[in-house]
Amino acid sequence: MEQRDTRLVNWFRQSAPYVNAHRHKTFVIMIGGECIAHQNFSNIVNDIALLNTLGIKIVLVYGARPQIEQALKTNNIESQFHHQQRITTEPAFTLIKQVIGQLQLEINAQLSKGLINTPMQGASINVISGNFITAQPVGISDGIDLCHTGKVRRVDVDGIKRQLEQNSIVVISGIGYSMTGESFNLSAEEVATQLAIRLKADKMIGFCSDNGVLDIEGRVIPEMFPADAKKRLNELEYNGAILTGTAIYLRAAIASCAAGVPRSHLVSYREDGSLLQELFSRDGIGTQIVMASSEQLRGATIDDIAGIVDLIQPLEEQGLLVRRSREQLEVEIKLFTVVERDGLIIGCAALYPAKDQQSGEMACVATHPEYRKASRGDALVEKISEQARRMGLSKLFVLTTSSIHWFRERGFEPVELEQLPVEKQALYNFQRNSKILIKQL
Repeated sequence: MEQRDTRLVNWFRQSAPYVNAHRHKTFVIMIGGECIAHQNFSNIVNDIALLNTLGIKIVLVYGARPQIEQALKTNNIESQFHHQQRITTEPAFTLIKQVIGQLQLEINAQLSKGLINTPMQGASINVISGNFITAQPVGISDGIDLCHTGKVRRVDVDGIKRQLEQNSIVVISGIGYSMTGESFNLSAEEVATQLAIRLKADKMIGFCSDNGVLDIEGRVIPEMFPADAKKRLNELEYNGAILTGTAIYLRAAIASCAAGVPRSHLVSYREDGSLLQELFSRDGIGTQIVMASSEQLRGATIDDIAGIVDLIQPLEEQGLLVRRSREQLEVEIKLFTVVERDGLIIGCAALYPAKDQQSGEMACVATHPEYRKASRGDALVEKISEQARRMGLSKLFVLTTSSIHWFRERGFEPVELEQLPVEKQALYNFQRNSKILIKQL
């Protein structure tokens, strides 16, 4: 029989819960001028249009910094800044409005094409722009007149929501209008932040050249709390990277999270499909900033031992978990991950790397009885899997007597004893007769 590639099928199945979760939610998407100028932008526009067809409410905010810089340079107008804000003189503002208007026409045109090379090509997508942002002048700062540079005063929330309810994509530029009929130059960062906050958006999404926020070793940080994001932003600013896409996104994400926006995501505008991978796959591809809450998934410390004992002791007495002494827990505590809620340990799991350096055992998986209906177990599986991948492991195995189906539903498959690492085979307890399941990472 012909061997078929099932990756698409598996991805589609995996994405289905996210399609349902995102439907009818409001996303504020922020794209910079670098993103618009990149050759992958047409694919990003197609993906944004796809989100719209899936029932997601889209507000698209765009910037134009590189295009503005080029226009000013071409016309021999000097770019002037004060505290990272552009001083928008009259000659500069005339060009800025031309650049922003041209980009808006380009974005509207591409969105209006529908989904290219799909059965939905030519599908009607409504694109709406308007005077949704009321602005006011920044005025004079440190004795310097910022001229036509402005800041957000009011957002027409009801007007935007009416358009979103009609399944329109709302496109908003960095130009705001005052009550006196004047117009002002706003930063896309501030506009996106204020829109996300005032619309009570479910997500804010930004694009940068990398796959997300990188650590000092150049690796993508999958998830950050606002305090961690602020620390990384300070590092970027200290190194002079204050106007990079990552720094701009972090400032917006930190402010949005502080005001109640649950999640903000950062993905690469260079990688085709990064937006879809971040939103519709289990592991994502970029960085998400999440609000600090009373519940955290983190590495265990010596102070957690009492909580872990309280959690696992009833399961040990029922024979569902192998008994571990307090002394053993103290030695192995760094191998544990816990879920903490209001100071209570409500979930735990451990990762024991095997000597073959290819596999690891997920063990001592437990959740508090009052919290088992939520997804803490799923979060622990994902966290342990992520740790195993970072260690270069390719397989994760579990031994269980009572949770066989639960693990199978999360990608583990039954195997025979011979597929365990040699040292684990020697320690296998035939009296417990545990089932062995392995997940390929």
